[in-house]
Amino acid sequence: MTAQIHTDRVVIVGAGLGALYAALSFAPYPVLVISPEALGAGASSTWAQGGVAAAMAKTDSPEAHANDTIAAGAGAVDPVIAALVTAEARQHVLALTELGTPFDRDAQGNYLLNHEAAHSEARVVRARGDQSGAKIMERLVAAVENTPSVQVLEGFVVTGLIKTNSQVRGVEIIPVAGGAAACRIIAPAVLLAAGGVGGLYAKTTNPPQIRGEALGLAIRAGAKVRDLEFVQFHPTAIDIGLDPCPLATEALRGEGGLLLNNEGVRFALAHDPRGELAPRDVVARAIFSEERAGRRPVLDVREAVGQAMAERFPTVTCACLRGGVDPSREPIPVTVAAHFHMGGVATDENGRTSLEGLWACGEVACTGLHGANRLASNGLLEALVFAQRAAADIRQGLCGNPDLTMAIVPQASAGSGAKIDLGSVALVRRTMSRDVGVVRRAKGLRYAITVIGELLAAHADDIRFINMCTAALAIAEAALARPDPCGSHFRDDLSKLVDGAKHEQLKEPL
Repeated sequence: MTAQIHTDRVVIVGAGLGALYAALSFAPYPVLVISPEALGAGASSTWAQGGVAAAMAKTDSPEAHANDTIAAGAGAVDPVIAALVTAEARQHVLALTELGTPFDRDAQGNYLLNHEAAHSEARVVRARGDQSGAKIMERLVAAVENTPSVQVLEGFVVTGLIKTNSQVRGVEIIPVAGGAAACRIIAPAVLLAAGGVGGLYAKTTNPPQIRGEALGLAIRAGAKVRDLEFVQFHPTAIDIGLDPCPLATEALRGEGGLLLNNEGVRFALAHDPRGELAPRDVVARAIFSEERAGRRPVLDVREAVGQAMAERFPTVTCACLRGGVDPSREPIPVTVAAHFHMGGVATDENGRTSLEGLWACGEVACTGLHGANRLASNGLLEALVFAQRAAADIRQGLCGNPDLTMAIVPQASAGSGAKIDLGSVALVRRTMSRDVGVVRRAKGLRYAITVIGELLAAHADDIRFINMCTAALAIAEAALARPDPCGSHFRDDLSKLVDGAKHEQLKEPL
């Protein structure tokens, strides 16, 4: 019989930026953070290079930031949410600064603001160049470890939501190392903050274990979802044969880095007059077109950054050197890789989902901020804003005197259990990249739905694989249901050209 534990603590699923910021926002109310790995490890937030977008300059404004967000989102952004998030952005940068985040400053102590694609102003606050996510997470982890109201349960993954009618009452968990369900945790509220879907794709800039399981378990529980077809592909993943792909931050293009092909042509200008600083979906399709045409794309930062690369962009430099490329002396090979999911579990302005007792924040959620194409460096910002808002909303509805000392220490089951079939995972990833990727067609989408549906049926006893495939299948079905191109969702079924690449150059489903 599966063990069952009752707790006064709010359960937070995940251990990235949204989860940890929410945990701190709850204090002193007790929470339980469930993390598959050591606290902070394996989270996409840690890998974020760009930073936090916020109108910090006197010449900038939240209204301008909101307008840029709406423009980038290809008509699918909720303007009310955009106004709300951009108005609160500054306070979260200041809060992270108060926690000790080493944001880059000038000699007078002013934030150094960077210009990224589709922003009308330089408004991205970064930490140690391209180490923003890592430095922010360092401070959040340290703060959580020193907050008595936060208890962390490591080495367990949430596989399902416990419901009574339409109300979420808790979570089901199993040990990551395998085994049957270790226990059911009954709690007053659940906040889902467990990442995106990058690991569903063969090429991704995310930790490969971030593969849509949280989205899948929410779908299985009946939570409403939206915009699942909108998957953002980063145009400049470093193409050196690593899985996941290291990221060449967009800030390099903001500094003047140029996209060239192996013939020396600056090709991005042919797709958009903003060239390298066009919205990500446009730049991604431009690079995709070059690859399909057999012309290898590269990012050349030798003139723009040159010998300052190692100091200003240490993460990119180290990644390049691992692949035998010195970015200060030679162009960086780049490719398109799954990077961020704009869609997810539908929430309101306070992170509430359609299920009573369940809130969501971060990449697993869809607030309406990103629309069909996320504006650069709005991802961390969204997680901060809605983590705090969800915590405040949940806390407002709780009452009584919770027991701060209550320990949650479930025991892992004895057997090793069934582990995820890595061969089947690889097949899902290849199928998603080929048929539910940068450019989509009805034929390929139907093929992907068939393949993933068959895999889902074949692994009916593997709950983690079921959650993963549920998310993949829902994304493919949403893409098939929207025949019109919109931002990151590009359907070329009726067009003759795909940003310059001919149809016959695109690979058909196998």
